[in-house]
Amino acid sequence: MVALLCFFLTLLASPFKSNSRLEAENAALRHQLIVLQRKVRGRVHFTNSDRLFFVQLYRWFPSVLKAMTIIRPDTLVRWHRAGFRCYWRWKSRSFGGRPQIDADLRPLIRRMSLENLLWGAPRIHGELLKLGFAVAQSTVAKYMASRGGDPFGQSWGTFLRNHAPRIAAMDLFVVPTIGFNLLYVLVIVRLARRELVWINVTGHPTTEWIAQQITEAFPWNETPRYLIRDRDGIYSAAVPRRLRAMGIRDKPIAPGSPWQNCFAERLIGTIRRECVDHVVALGEQHLRQVLKSYASYYNTARTHRSLAKDAPLTRSVQRIGRIVSHALVGGLHHQYVRL
Repeated sequence: MVALLCFFLTLLASPFKSNSRLEAENAALRHQLIVLQRKVRGRVHFTNSDRLFFVQLYRWFPSVLKAMTIIRPDTLVRWHRAGFRCYWRWKSRSFGGRPQIDADLRPLIRRMSLENLLWGAPRIHGELLKLGFAVAQSTVAKYMASRGGDPFGQSWGTFLRNHAPRIAAMDLFVVPTIGFNLLYVLVIVRLARRELVWINVTGHPTTEWIAQQITEAFPWNETPRYLIRDRDGIYSAAVPRRLRAMGIRDKPIAPGSPWQNCFAERLIGTIRRECVDHVVALGEQHLRQVLKSYASYYNTARTHRSLAKDAPLTRSVQRIGRIVSHALVGGLHHQYVRL
């Protein structure tokens, strides 16, 4: 009864409405019928064109809300506001701004910031300008690598490279002979280029013998500043006295901590894997001869990963000539050169 009364009131008020308003309400009703005819089952589904039609009609004639029966007025208002946001997002889109930086520039900025912990954005920006990159300093600061709590300082690798030329290390290891006796091998290595500066063999090591080996290993004008060693009892009073006399500071490692003498330990492991594990020592003289041959190969021919695949005594790159091989260490290793 109430619906019938509303219908009659609307019918009575229709002569007083403008033609455009009547046409708008008729268009809204017709489009609602079209939407209902597409309905198969369940709730009514609106397409984007349906929403655009109702929103545009609502913009021109807000009174069409009264003719909406299949959607609520709040839904139509929500559509209108969403369209308003999309319109102004499209209208205020950026047509310019900063140009995008090259794809290879971001990793380069990160690499520079990691390799040079003492550099800030201004220094890296200056280097990039010299490399031909047109980039703002603020962009450089944006793509620099995060350094945690402490933005300054140097890495342990840098610290060791700056001090390694003045540091040497030594250690002893044993090799069994064919007669089941033990021979003792002393190795001394410089940390800077992993150079094996001294290697010698004895069957009866004494403190005086080791002190004499240190003297022969380092000429007076080439002594290191520090010498790392373990706390073996063989290094008694004579060795520290000889080191002090030569101006070398004695640096024994902590008890039971061979990793603190890692360079010498790694060298001993290399000598075992690449030489003595493949040789049966016939005696002291034989083992000395083999180890001297290996030391020559190690220093002049063997490439090292830590030295960028170079030898301790730098090898030149050969690009022209015929490739020939030279057998070293009795044929255990070979060196390839161009002639």
